Amino acid sequence: MGRRATLLFLVLEGAVYAAFLAMDLAGLGGLSIWPKYAGILLCLAFACLAAVRGGDRLIPFALACTALADLFLLVLNRYYPLGVAIFLVVQTLYLLRLRRDGSDSAPWLRAGLALILALAVYGLGLLSPLNLLVCLYFSQLLSNTCLAWTVKGRSQRLFALGLTLFVGCDVCVGLFNLSGLVPDALYHFARVGMWLFYLPSQVLIALSAYPRKER
Repeated sequence: MGRRATLLFLVLEGAVYAAFLAMDLAGLGGLSIWPKYAGILLCLAFACLAAVRGGDRLIPFALACTALADLFLLVLNRYYPLGVAIFLVVQTLYLLRLRRDGSDSAPWLRAGLALILALAVYGLGLLSPLNLLVCLYFSQLLSNTCLAWTVKGRSQRLFALGLTLFVGCDVCVGLFNLSGLVPDALYHFARVGMWLFYLPSQVLIALSAYPRKER
């Protein structure tokens, strides 16, 4: 794998990150779509290279699904139920990784979080099939994040931190879509905060696929 490949990956991601954040802060969010998507594709490419060199083989599949979901949700900006459903597949793949590395599946935690989120959506008067699907997805992300911190190892720490930032991204997505229910300052932070958290989360997840023998 090599340090040079990792360094090049981080430099490219840093350049992409700085570019789209500058665009978002300047109110040019429409122009930032392609740099954002390029950052996700770079994560996929790095994870694939890591897998070829003996690294984790589940992460490339998960990041390929992530790229597909972002194609619908970010690039095409349509087919939202399909995009969310694909992200649910991503969390299922991450659960498989956690189970492989010795974590419990925690079914009661998953079911409990899904129920609490569904009740919260109902209480806000936002009940819909799409929002229920989002509740199911987000409950799995939260559960995976909690479980990831219980597994030892450097790659698992990177993975756990990546999932934690993923949660931060999705919290911002939720706030952004509750524009009438949150303060303006929080709404404007969420607009930028989505990708402020999201790309670093995917970079860390990609780095967690790094071959153990080369650490």
